[in-house]
Amino acid sequence: MTRRLIAPLVSATTCRRGAFLLLGGVLLLPYGLVGAGLAGLARDGGTPLAVTVVLSAAAAVIGLAPPFLHGARVLEVAAARWLLGVELPDPPGRPAPEARLRGALWFAVHLGVGAVVAFALFVAVPTAAALIMTRTGWTAAWWALLGVALLLATGYGVAGLGALAALMAPVLLGPSADERVAAIRAQARRLAERNRLARDLHDSVGHALTVTVVQAAAAGELLDRDPAFARRALTAIEETARAAMEDLDQVLGLLRPSPEPPGPEPPGPELHGAELPDPQLPGAEVHGAEVHGAEVHGAEPQAPVAGRPDLGDLGRLAAVAGARLVTDGPIGEVPAELSRQAYRVVQESLTNALRHAAPAPVSLRVTAGGPGLVVEVRNPLPGRGLAGMRERVALLGGELVAGPDGDQWRVRAEWHW
Repeated sequence: MTRRLIAPLVSATTCRRGAFLLLGGVLLLPYGLVGAGLAGLARDGGTPLAVTVVLSAAAAVIGLAPPFLHGARVLEVAAARWLLGVELPDPPGRPAPEARLRGALWFAVHLGVGAVVAFALFVAVPTAAALIMTRTGWTAAWWALLGVALLLATGYGVAGLGALAALMAPVLLGPSADERVAAIRAQARRLAERNRLARDLHDSVGHALTVTVVQAAAAGELLDRDPAFARRALTAIEETARAAMEDLDQVLGLLRPSPEPPGPEPPGPELHGAELPDPQLPGAEVHGAEVHGAEVHGAEPQAPVAGRPDLGDLGRLAAVAGARLVTDGPIGEVPAELSRQAYRVVQESLTNALRHAAPAPVSLRVTAGGPGLVVEVRNPLPGRGLAGMRERVALLGGELVAGPDGDQWRVRAEWHW
């Protein structure tokens, strides 16, 4: 019990909070000196009244300006963090008027309480010491007891005022309602951007690795019969893996937290080289918007496709995946962002088919018009990775339907704009 009573008096937290309160008294000192000087001018009578009034008005303007300045709030927040032990966010660059008023109120309270604490430490403590040490006679014990009580009252008063300051700091120095909403929205934008980057990383790099495995298998099978093809396949594997590593490093760098203040949502990064290599497939006939008879074995590997792909790159994608592609309508008129997202949905569907259902046939149909866009992928085995595809489709207000359709598994995505 005694330890709990003494703890506030010897706590390091109380010492830090007392230093914070004393800082307010130090800041009040220039105000006191200026006020005393102006009062002396007024009492002296030798200074014209108009001059005294002008000086007083100028001093009032100069003295009232700092509490409303953004820099003063930043310094108060930093002091509250270090000395009061309060977790406060960095104030925004342009605080709202309501936040400036709260900051000015905190500044004034800090100075006022600091003056009280300074008085207590520099007046009450010496007085208590004098009561304890200088009194003699039979009343000395009572005077000493009074001095000890004065010291205890001063210590507990400083501890209580420090605790109250720590309690009020988030109220007066914390973000306003509008600032909290803005921070939540900025955090939501950052999370959405990180989720988008994670999806792109999964689709692009995962697809590149899947194709690398398929090409490696083809190179191993044709190594004795067609060494030249095997060498080209190995070169394409090297280039694809190198590009995938560069994409991985780029996306991970973007996913790291940034110390910069939140701003407008940045545009999505360009993912280069982690897409499907562009093979020229022997036996694959290309007629307008159709790709027929693509076989993985015998594919002519080339360097990865640069840039962010869209529906215009579906021919290459379908060719290397061995899928039959049929397009209908002006897919070139599909909005750019929707075209890229639809390409990613097709890419993930074909990657899943290539990974889990190969060498089963896969059919792909893309229909544009209305205005609307429908993407449909069919293969004999149930699909995977549907959660990521649903999220990507819903991002632009689309709808994804996946399930058995007769003896096949169908994935159908539809958007309208």
